[in-house]
Order: sequence, then structure tokens, then C-alpha cells
Amino acid sequence: MNHSGGQKHWRSLEQLADTAEFRQFLHREFPQGASEMDNSWSRRNFLALMGASLALAGLTGCRRPEEKIVPYVQAPEEVIPGIAQRYATSMPFGAGAYGLVVESHEGRPTKIEGNPLHPSSRGASNAFMQAAILDLYDPDRSRHVLHKGHQKSWDDFVTFWREQRSSHVDDRGASLAVLCEPFSSPTMARLKREFLNTFPNSLWAAYAPVTDESIFDGTKLATGELLSPVYHFDQADIIVSLDADFLLTESDNVANARAFANGRRIDLQRVDMNRLYVAESGYTVTGAMADHQLRVQSSRIIAVAIALASELAAQGLQLDYMRGIPQPDLSADQLSWVKAIARDLMQARSRAVIVAGRRQPAVLHALVMAMNAALGNIGRAVSYVSPKDLAPSNTADLARLSAAIKSGRISTLIVLGGHPVYSSPVDLNLPESLKQVETVVHCGTHVDETAQQASWHLPETHFLESWGDARAADGTASVVQPLIEPLYGGRTAAEMLQFIVTGNEVRGYEIVRDTWKALLAGADFEKRWRAVLHDGLLENSAAPSATITIRHQEIHDLLSQQPSEFKDAGISNLEVNFAVSPSMFDGRFANNGWLQELPDPVTKLTWDNATLMSPKTANELGVGNGDVVSLTYRGRALEIPVWIVPGQADYSVSLELGYGRSFAGQVGNGVGFNAYALRTSDAPYFDSGLAISRTGRTYELATTQEHGSMEGRPLIREGTLDEYRKNPRFAQEMVEHPPLVSLWKDRAYNEGYQWGMAIDLNACIGCGACTIACQSENNIPIVGKTQVRKGREMHWIRVDRYFEGDVDNPRMAHQPVPCQHCENAPCEQVCPVAATVHDKEGLNTMVYNRCIGTRYCSNNCPYKVRRFNFFNYTKDYHETIAMAQNPDVTVRSRGVMEKCTYCVQRINEARRTAKREDRQITDGELLTACQQACPAQAITFGNIIAPDSQVAKAKADSRNYHLLGELNVRPRTSYLARLRNPNSELSEA
Repeated sequence: MNHSGGQKHWRSLEQLADTAEFRQFLHREFPQGASEMDNSWSRRNFLALMGASLALAGLTGCRRPEEKIVPYVQAPEEVIPGIAQRYATSMPFGAGAYGLVVESHEGRPTKIEGNPLHPSSRGASNAFMQAAILDLYDPDRSRHVLHKGHQKSWDDFVTFWREQRSSHVDDRGASLAVLCEPFSSPTMARLKREFLNTFPNSLWAAYAPVTDESIFDGTKLATGELLSPVYHFDQADIIVSLDADFLLTESDNVANARAFANGRRIDLQRVDMNRLYVAESGYTVTGAMADHQLRVQSSRIIAVAIALASELAAQGLQLDYMRGIPQPDLSADQLSWVKAIARDLMQARSRAVIVAGRRQPAVLHALVMAMNAALGNIGRAVSYVSPKDLAPSNTADLARLSAAIKSGRISTLIVLGGHPVYSSPVDLNLPESLKQVETVVHCGTHVDETAQQASWHLPETHFLESWGDARAADGTASVVQPLIEPLYGGRTAAEMLQFIVTGNEVRGYEIVRDTWKALLAGADFEKRWRAVLHDGLLENSAAPSATITIRHQEIHDLLSQQPSEFKDAGISNLEVNFAVSPSMFDGRFANNGWLQELPDPVTKLTWDNATLMSPKTANELGVGNGDVVSLTYRGRALEIPVWIVPGQADYSVSLELGYGRSFAGQVGNGVGFNAYALRTSDAPYFDSGLAISRTGRTYELATTQEHGSMEGRPLIREGTLDEYRKNPRFAQEMVEHPPLVSLWKDRAYNEGYQWGMAIDLNACIGCGACTIACQSENNIPIVGKTQVRKGREMHWIRVDRYFEGDVDNPRMAHQPVPCQHCENAPCEQVCPVAATVHDKEGLNTMVYNRCIGTRYCSNNCPYKVRRFNFFNYTKDYHETIAMAQNPDVTVRSRGVMEKCTYCVQRINEARRTAKREDRQITDGELLTACQQACPAQAITFGNIIAPDSQVAKAKADSRNYHLLGELNVRPRTSYLARLRNPNSELSEA
């Protein structure tokens, strides 16, 4: 069998070097230790971990949530037991919101999907949205009002505050301050105004460690107004990303991924696709999708941007503010990159867009905005809106608050949400400052690091228990409505703020209605209000695009202040980057077991962070994977293990935020290393001056990058757009094999429904939303770091990450791999008890009650997609597990093999609905969990023998190929080969 024409892809440096350790791992049918039943991991530790992964055991002190259970005497007419209901709501996230549709079973939410009507989701989601359901049922959530660590009642706090409030009214709030999370909420904005009217001399600060603060500051520098960009990537032929991971960790990433993927969809009728250039210091999901990625230290991104602007001006673009600005010193490779991009931008003009990431300083955002305006793309590929009801994060306000506390001015501080003691800049020393405040009132979901230093701690509700509202990135107003009564009797931030201002207790529902009476001013308020609750948003409430006037002189003055020479970091003066975690974000998801176990899309690490560095940097430091090093920066030190990542800029190391929590909960405590220990207010995202020294110790990291390796076969197939134009069937011709003849008589699958799936690798961004969606839908447990290291992770769909090319500057690609549902399934032929069988609709199914755990099926599966329960994850489930589990899916126990089922429960639901309505299942009516969640719409599912179905059309595409199809297993899942659209000028160079 000849594998011809395929690129050499590799998963790790160990595989590329063909080390003895890699060969030993590869040639075992199961990863090291997977077949051994020794449980060195103590039962106590295991149960503690599973507590917040929905396998909550009867630990000391853990009790069922206190709630009143009222049986139906007369069941509500709209509630039919066993039939799920769906409600629209929103998930506030920073200065934006995601629109959701939440599935509920008899009053308990179990599954989150994107709201098709909402501009931030369009029916899709990301991993954070999918995993939010787990946070709702987190047993470590705060349950009681605490006063100096002692349990009190809400009434006790009411009495206390009403006494305190009068003194603050008397001094007009001179000794009162509020520290809240950023928001974009009509209700919270109204209450903030009322607070400042009542206490005009008070201080108000909004802070979160990861925000769009520099973007807002940049637009204000460029135009004099605080504006927010809204990108329309489907309208751009050329996209230039300057340190912007707009597909995953930047704001509005779900909508961005959908629009970007739409610009890369291709078939024989549409043979053009967008081109993406990315400049970044370390690989991101966006960089993995790039047609050209430039490794460059973060501090030199501004130099690249200035050089690009200078080159655009030289090529005739009207950029008056570049006159007299010296050209920065760039390498020959960087200059050729800039010149080629400038030519592409000049050719595309209004169908081009430049994007800068939130990590970059305000001056870069101002320059990018000015370049976009000169290209003429504002109003097309990007628009700017004036955000309403916004309280943006402002580090300067936090610094002023810290100074006021240290001066003794503040006697009462109200903290509404967030975790500022853990995540605030280390140079502000907020933990020590809070000790000087007489009364700190903290309202939060957990008794976290901030609650530990509070005088009063009050439980906060989860958004699925709350009434509220929020605005999306484009200004669309949406409502937050609860699907369940508060499990632990908490209050919303709005309820807290209303009480702080007035001293009166008002229900969240009434507070929100009061706001919306003004938003829906006019006749028929109740009718319009009900429509908002039904849709989850107010139709046509997006903010209008702002008219942009660039202040050229101000930008010229800003650029004139930039250094003419940008000094590269070196081995004795390393650059440190503080990166947003694709799993923990800023640390808010630290106690979420699903996200802790989700492999990082680039490093494939789980349950940890590390200091990421390039092979060259690691070689010069004399360190390897797992070696613990000491990072020294501005007189502070942090010990953390090393992880080597191809594609990382030399002498630039990255630290993911959000780990190293002390009071996150049973799952998050002590996981990873706290990068905030080095982060300062004047250099929140990157800086030079880092020193690294070896400690001589090692640390075990858990990674899945070698799991499921399949001996160098061309699993992921990719080519260039030009290759596709010359030979549209290139992917199918990469493997030559003799005619495929079965040993057994072929079965005809040509009647009824025949289910199949196609995954477009040209659209897939590798974000992992499909993995978490599958986990939530199918009651999949987590297993913990120790078991992941043994290859025992339970995910039914994994996302493989591949490198290709030079080890220092490789290309990256992702490939989701679920069960392939082979028609000639190798697993079925070896099962001694027929536990895995085929049905008439082409599904490879599992009969759990038959499975005796021989694992022959996994041994014989060429795709390594079958998962075995080595431990009984369900035996000690607490009663409250039923509140979060999908009742339509079996809960498995120890000794059972499980895998992707194509969401057979959803197939059955669609079949029942169609039967009741005396019709066939229509195309697009049935969505698998992974398909529905995918922000890039990379997954298509349906009836493959229906010629007009989308999946049948995908399988007829010339790029369609079967993974290991040469084995004649006839998989029902196929792939559309990935295409890149390189600039021939750069490719030749």
C-alpha cells in the first residue's frame, strides 16, 4: 500500500525524533499502564475530584442542595414528563453576552446551546458556554451568608447594612467604594447611576484581569470616542491578525469563527477563499488556521504594524500620519512578510481587514483603526459601535481605589463578583490593602480568595438562576432569565446593588422589568416583554454603526513617541507573555472539571499550565519538558515546569493565566501555577526582563498529544488552493491501494435512514467545543490527571493536533476524531458477546448490558476512539447528580466500553416527532451535540442516501476522503481535506 503525495505530519518533537519513549508508547495497543487495574490513586482523592465533575460522592460536609421540593398535584399543562423544554436566556461574559437556548427536564436545566436568533452565537457555542451547566451544579458553590467566617443569615446582613447605610448617606459615600466585574447591562448601568446619585462622593471601579480595555483606549485615541469594533470576517478576502486570537479567546469569538469559516467554504462552484496572515509570539487557534504565520515577540508586534503602515503609504494608501515616522528595524523575513501583506491589502482594499488583539497596547489599536479607515473597510469588513450601558474594566480606577484604601479613606468596600484578590496586579498588593478596610462585603459564587478576606460574604446566584440583562458586542439587548430557583439561596449582583442603594429588598424580576419598561416604552409593554422572554433578545436593538473620523495628528504624535529601534529579547533578557487560557480563561472556570480535562488545543496539556518556550530557547537554557524552572521578573519569582512548543517565538515564553487557585473548590485548588504572581498593572500582558534558572527538579505533566497515534498514516490531508484548482481530487489520490474486497458478503445500506457525518477540516478551528458539548450531552465523566497520563480519558470525540514542516516554524492543523461508525466495523468482529453491533441505519451501537470488558474491540479499532470505564465513576453518585444528567442517555458503570453514538437519543427523538406528525425527518432537523455546538459549522450530519441532504452533498465533494479508508472498514464519517491559501510570493521565499 502506497501513501503518496501526503505531507509528513507529526504530533510532537518526540515523534519527529522517533525517540525510544515514543516508540514504546506507540506500539502498545493501550498507553502505558492502561491495562493495569492498580488504583494507586486513593479513593478519597478520586471522589474529591469527581465532586465537581458531577460524580459527587458522599464526602464529609457535602450535602444535597437545600431546596423545597414540591410535587405536582396538578401538573402544569405545558410540562410533559420525559419531554424536554427549551428556554432562551443569555450568559453575561465580560463586556458582552452570549445568547443561549437551554434544555430543561421538569425544571432542571441539563444542556446549553447557542440561540439561533442572537448575533453573538447564531445557534453555536464555545467550550465556556457548554461547560457553564457544570458550574450551576458545582457542590463547592457558596451556600451560606458568612460574617468573619461564621455562618449568619441574610436577615443579619440586612440589619447590618441598614445601620451602615445611613452613615454613608450622611457623608455622601465618601468612605464607600464598589469594586465590580465589567458589565454591559441596562439594569446594572441604571443601578450604577442610582448608586452614584445616592453616594456622589463614593468610588466605583470595574476590573477583570482579561478585558478589552486596551481596545477601548485605542479607539478613543484614534477618534476621541470610546468605540467597540464588530468584525464581519465573511466580508473580508484578506485578514491580517496582529496578536489577535479572534477565533477563540478574544471577544465575540463564536460569531467570529462562524463568519471566518464562511469565508473558507469551498467547492467546485466556489473556488476562492479568504487568506489569513497572523503575527504572534506563540501559537493560537487563530494562528493554526493561518495561511502564513509570523513568529515574532509580542513587544515587536507594534514594530510590524508600523512597518506595515509605512509600506501601505509607500504603495499609495493615504496615510498622512506616517510622514516622518522612521521605519522600524525588522529582519529580512519580517520585511518580506510586511511587503507581501501590503500588496494583498492594497489589492483587496475594502474587502480586507486588520485585527489587533486585546493583549496589545492602545497605540497599536489606534493605528490599526486608522489603517482600516484608510483601506475603506469600515462599514463592511469591520464596523465600530458606541457601546451602551457599559462599565469597562479600568486598571487605573483599580489603582485609584487601591490608593484610596491605603490612605485610609475607604471604610466600606462592596465587591460584586470576580476574584480580585487572586487576579489583581501584584504590584497593587490588593490582599494587603483589604486588611486596612473596616468592612469588606463580598458577593460571589464561591468562598474564594477574595471571600477569605471579607467581613461579610454573600452567596451569588449562577446566571441560570438569575434575572438580569446584558448587551452583545454589537449592542443587541438580551435578557437573562432563570431556569431554576437558586439552589443555595443566593442574590444577583443587581439585587445586591439595589439593596445597597435603597436599603430595600426587591426581587430580581421586578428590578429587570423596571429597566425594560423604559427600553420598551410605548403601548403593549406586556406583549413586547413576553416576546423578549421568548426570543431571549430585543429585536433590532443593535447599536448603529458609528461615523468614524480619524485624528491623524494624534496618531502621528503617538507613533513619534515609539522607539525607532526595537530591541529583541535574548536568552539573558527573556520576554514573558501572560496568555488567556482556552480552558480556564482568567481563572473563573478553575473548579470546572470538564474544562480542566479539556486538552489545550495547542499544547494538548490537561490539568496544568506550564511555561511555554521554543525548542531553541529550551536548548539554550538546557531544559526539557517537565523540568521545573524558576522565573524571576521584577524581583518576584515563580517556579513552574517547562513545555516546549514548536512555533513559539525564540526568547519569548508564555504563561497561561487562571491556574494556581487556592480557594476555587475541590477540583481547582492547587491545580497548576499562578501566573498572576508575576503580573503587574503597567505590563499586564507582556514585558521583557524575565530571567529563567533551572531548579534541578521535574514535574509530571499530563498530555494527550501522543494518544491514538496511528503510525504515520496520512490521517489529515491538506493541500493548497492552487493544488485544488489543478486537481480537485488530490485528497482522494493521496493513498494508492488495491481494490477493496470484503471477506464477507456486503450488506446493502440503501433503505430508510442511513446516518453519516462529514467534517470539513477547512472550517474546523480545533477549539474543543465539540468535546465539551458531547461530554455534557452524553453524561461523560472526567477521570483526573493521573488517569489521563495513563491514556484513560473518556472523551468520545478527541481533537488531534498536527504539526507539519520545520520544527522552529511549523504549520499546525486540527482534526476531530469520533467513532467512525464503520460498516465493516473491526470492533464487531472480535467482540465475544456481541456487545457492539450494527443496526439497519448504519450505526455502530453498544449494548452496555452485554459488555464484559474484554476490550478486544478497542484493541481492534484502528481509530482508537473507544473508551473504557476502568473505575466505577457512577457507583457513588450523590442524589443531586440527577439534576444535571441527561435523562435520555444511559449512565455507565465500571467495566463498560463506550464511544460516540451519533447522539442516538437525538435520532430517536427526531424519529418520534416525525412519526407523530406523519412525515419523514427533514434535513437539518436532527443535529448531533458536536454539530450543534460547532462555532465554525464544520460538522454536517444526516441521511447520506438522501441526495439533497447536506451530508450527501458534502460526501460528494471532491475533497471528501475516508480516514484509513484503505482498510476497507467503510467508515460512515468522512472528512473534507483542508486547504491553505498561501501567498505565492511568500511561499517561494
